[in-house]
Amino acid sequence: MRFKYFLVYSLYIIFFSSNSVIGQAAPAERDTVRRTAIKVFLDCWSCDMNYIKEEIPYINYVRDVKEAQVYILVTNQNAGSGGNQYTYTFQGVDKFSGMNDTLIFTSSPDMTRPVIREKSTNMLKMGLMRYVARTPLFNEIAISHNKGLKVEEVADKWNNWVIELQTSPNLSSEETYKSLWLRNSIEVSRITQEMKFELDVNQNYSQQRFIEDGNDTTYIRSSERINNLIVKSLDDHWSAGVRFEIGASTWENYELNTEILPALEYNLFPYSDATHRQLRFQYTAGVNFSSYTDTTLYNKMKETLFVEGIRIAYQVQEKWGNINLSLWASHYFHDFSKNTVGLNGFIRVRVFKGLSFSVNGGVGYINNRINLAKGELSEAERLLRLKQQASRYELWSGLSLTYTFGSIYNNVVNPRFGLNNN
Repeated sequence: MRFKYFLVYSLYIIFFSSNSVIGQAAPAERDTVRRTAIKVFLDCWSCDMNYIKEEIPYINYVRDVKEAQVYILVTNQNAGSGGNQYTYTFQGVDKFSGMNDTLIFTSSPDMTRPVIREKSTNMLKMGLMRYVARTPLFNEIAISHNKGLKVEEVADKWNNWVIELQTSPNLSSEETYKSLWLRNSIEVSRITQEMKFELDVNQNYSQQRFIEDGNDTTYIRSSERINNLIVKSLDDHWSAGVRFEIGASTWENYELNTEILPALEYNLFPYSDATHRQLRFQYTAGVNFSSYTDTTLYNKMKETLFVEGIRIAYQVQEKWGNINLSLWASHYFHDFSKNTVGLNGFIRVRVFKGLSFSVNGGVGYINNRINLAKGELSEAERLLRLKQQASRYELWSGLSLTYTFGSIYNNVVNPRFGLNNN
């Protein structure tokens, strides 16, 4: 029943936003040369699309394969050297029909992700040149693309709106145990240089049934949540936005939880360098309304509280490796002792040829779980993680040390019997 209300609310937001934005006319000053650029559908699940679009702005990226003039399929397999062999299959359509090609790039095991990203994107550039040369945009190309050419928006009937629907049911059954896990989601986004709009609607439902010695017991855990983010670009360093969340969760003891958080963000580096480096400082302050399923530890069934938070995020990708760190802290205004502080991240460093070291993890101090239900948890609730439990900290970590040596010229791919018997 609750999910129906969330679904109605999300559709209302989609309808309201689409009427106010989709109906707007596209700018009249469209670059006519840009319209003649080739339409490309890039079929690559592992590609860094932000980086590719910045490095290759002289084509039009389309989301529907039927609209493409050039279809590019990117696949990869493990090579004998320990690296990966990437195959780029180009297929021309319409006026480019018959113009097909296959290019191969093989990475060595000591290459970092940024190096692989750079070299694979260069491979894409070279494969695209034969198509770009047959468009008016060939004037903008001089070995590499003209740096003065920026990524421009191209008019389309959806006006940059993207909608994704997903459902993921999972079912398992034995004589004494049956389980059902279901996840449904709706994602709506519109991203331009000036505005960013994201709406996520998620429902998670799990049911476990135990049948033993004549007893038939069923345990259910469910949650529904709507996340809405709206961001306005102020300049190349500043952004302002608001995050709106509404949800319910048997795990967190929320019958209804609503949070409105206006935010201001400053990036020390220009946002145009975001695919290479970022140092963002974000401040949020807003209001949180909660209606609980059971009475909380503080004898509350409903309450409205004001919250404040800050987040510092650092990201860098270079040939020597990459770093991604995030530090955050927040508290309730009515009681500063009700707070949380955390740090998480991932670091990968190329020590020297063939040797790389990576570590990931995080730690969090937790003293703001005012939503916990009053009373003791049952054994089933603890073991099956049906309800959130009190804890003063969270900790997770992992590390990896890799050293590869031997031939770096073995580019042969032999997929027979899989790799390592997989």
